[in-house]
Amino acid sequence: MSKTNYRAIIQNGVAVPVEPFDLADGTEVVVSVPAVEVESETDPNQKEIFEILSRRHISGQTDTAARHNEHQS
Repeated sequence: MSKTNYRAIIQNGVAVPVEPFDLADGTEVVVSVPAVEVESETDPNQKEIFEILSRRHISGQTDTAARHNEHQS
C-alpha cells in the first residue's frame, strides 16, 4: 500500500481537503493525524495560584463535621 499525504482542515468535525484528492468517489482511506500540541492560553501566574490554593487552610475549627448541618436551620 502506497502512502500519499493530503492536507485538510477540520471544520465542524469533518476533514475538508485543502486541495482536490486524486481518488475515485467511494475510495476508502485511512486518516492518520499527528499529535498536535495546543498552547495553553492560561494566566501566566496560574502555577503560583494553584500552589497557593493547594495549601492547607488552618481555620481553628477542629471538627468541621460537627457544623455540617448549620446552614440548614
